[in-house]
Amino acid sequence: MAIEGAASPAAAGGAGRLDLGSMRTALALARRGLGTVWPNPAVGCVIVKTGRVVGRGWTQPGGRPHGETEALRRAGEAARGATAYVSLEPCCHWGQTPPCADALIDAGVKRVLVAIEDPDPRVAGAGLHRLRAAGIAVETGLCAEEAAEINAGFLTRLRLGRPFVTLKLATSLDGHNAIASGESQWITGPPARERAHMMRATHDAIMVGTGTVLADDPQLTCRLPGLDHRSPVRVVIDRHLRIPPTAQLITEARRVPTWLITLPTSDPTRRRAFLDSGVSLIDLDADREGHIDLAAALQVLGERGITRLLVEGGAQLAAALLRCRLVDRLAWVHAPHRRPRPRKAGRRTWLRAHLDGTGRRRRAHHLLHTRVTAFPQNLPIDIVFAERTHILFEPGPRSHSATSIDVLLKGASRGCHFNPGSLRDLRRCGFSIYGHP
Repeated sequence: MAIEGAASPAAAGGAGRLDLGSMRTALALARRGLGTVWPNPAVGCVIVKTGRVVGRGWTQPGGRPHGETEALRRAGEAARGATAYVSLEPCCHWGQTPPCADALIDAGVKRVLVAIEDPDPRVAGAGLHRLRAAGIAVETGLCAEEAAEINAGFLTRLRLGRPFVTLKLATSLDGHNAIASGESQWITGPPARERAHMMRATHDAIMVGTGTVLADDPQLTCRLPGLDHRSPVRVVIDRHLRIPPTAQLITEARRVPTWLITLPTSDPTRRRAFLDSGVSLIDLDADREGHIDLAAALQVLGERGITRLLVEGGAQLAAALLRCRLVDRLAWVHAPHRRPRPRKAGRRTWLRAHLDGTGRRRRAHHLLHTRVTAFPQNLPIDIVFAERTHILFEPGPRSHSATSIDVLLKGASRGCHFNPGSLRDLRRCGFSIYGHP
């Protein structure tokens, strides 16, 4: 990104640091809206004048007011002659609110830095053009990669018509997703589960299959202190409406939105019972094998405005999404312990069997084998989480704990026992492994 003016190198360096720091602040503000602003993008804006922040804002719940108007409202008259840092191109069309580009012009800002352009056909560079036509200096591209990652859901929905899909898997050290009894709720420790709840708070919707509901009777809500209002829409793939009316998802449907994706031929009596409970039913035709067409299901979710979808289903749903190449990110929580051997022979169902169609089909709460050599080649998966001592690690400058070692992200080979061959398999299957040679 070019910095205008003929300042000295020292001054230019100072201005560059100010621009970078201010844009990163705008990106941090944008993240606050994730999971609450769909179908709109999560936008952050910072107004800076003479090196001091005079206003900041982010997209509010429900998608409005927008981040720019919030920042300008807080800045007031101090915005005149200031610089605005925006994580996404300001809109230039009338919707339920006036155009943000016009708001910046009317406020008298003299310079606007935008991380990325808005690919929405209603904007698509027109917002930047309007700012430049008003005599405002406009620069783009600062922190573009980070801004695109934050709004990956919004961008994916515009490009593909479906939400950005994150598949979360929790497995034991030897690759299982259930203990010997078949229960899968408590493989990982409390810190990892808290992180999973935070992931729920930053996604628009969460999806599971019928088997997960029958086995675990989950709530699928965010139960972190102070964030219970950020529970995502709960989506269940249930072809024949086998979920009992007493399931928590059904009894709490009026408190937390619950959508069931089912076949049009499902039992009319059960359909009426679910509708009376406040559940929304989405009818989809079956594919050639009699299952719900997952690609069509994601398209419907996109039409309803969902931009970020978290999948916490079992082996069957996970494998089906992977087979259809509908997974954009894999959040793999890897516990530091092994699963006891099953009591009966033949009880193990592997992800390999679900992916390539071999082996006997089992219920979704049975075991999951995560050998990446079984995955289809070149999956669009870009990140892997790992856990050690019940601590979940994310990419970033520091870990949650000195004992938190992420094998894939930090290049350490302790804790989770990934050998070089496994890392080669991960790369061969399309994973990006950060920080590892």
